[in-house]
Amino acid sequence: MPKIRIAIVDDHQIIVDGLVSLLGKYPQIQVTVTATRAEEMVELLAKNKIDILLTDVMMPGMTGNELAKKVRLLYPHIKIIALSMSGQAETVSNMINDADIAGYLLKQTGAAELAAAIEKVYAGGIYFQDDVLKELEAFGNEKQRASHVNITQREKQLIELIEKDFSNKEIATALKISLRTVETHRKNIMRKTGTGNVLSLVKWAYENNILQR
Repeated sequence: MPKIRIAIVDDHQIIVDGLVSLLGKYPQIQVTVTATRAEEMVELLAKNKIDILLTDVMMPGMTGNELAKKVRLLYPHIKIIALSMSGQAETVSNMINDADIAGYLLKQTGAAELAAAIEKVYAGGIYFQDDVLKELEAFGNEKQRASHVNITQREKQLIELIEKDFSNKEIATALKISLRTVETHRKNIMRKTGTGNVLSLVKWAYENNILQR
């Protein structure tokens, strides 16, 4: 199995060094490049083959959100995981909607969970840390709930399976419906919720109590 090539950017060198040390315990993960400025990371990504970018959310100059949007535009194959301090749910929520990031965790995350998140995202999944879900739910409570959105029981079942990383084919098998029906339901769900990707949809579902922790 090829190693998962990681890039890390955080404006605090001690955070970068700590992440490098933590991930060094996992032979399947290779930290390829690091930077303390987002602008520098953009240059490094042009010269190195990277699978996953771990990025800080709040950085001077180019923010994590701005970096993520630029990376999605220039290097769409690179998957992005945001690293956040507590209390930044709104910022990370914006990153999900604006930059289609694949996951986010708090910086106090342990090595085992961080490695598991990287492996899941590398395999095509998304990763929500439980503590961050709590913050997103609290953030959702402060906003006006989209209670006018009518989600049917069948659509709720689809959302639950989408959150578990089921493919369309797997959903069709689980619910005993056709693949075309699954595709139609997914389009309707995205249209109703105003979300454009899986991570945005799952975030919306937690904020609106469609999904429960």
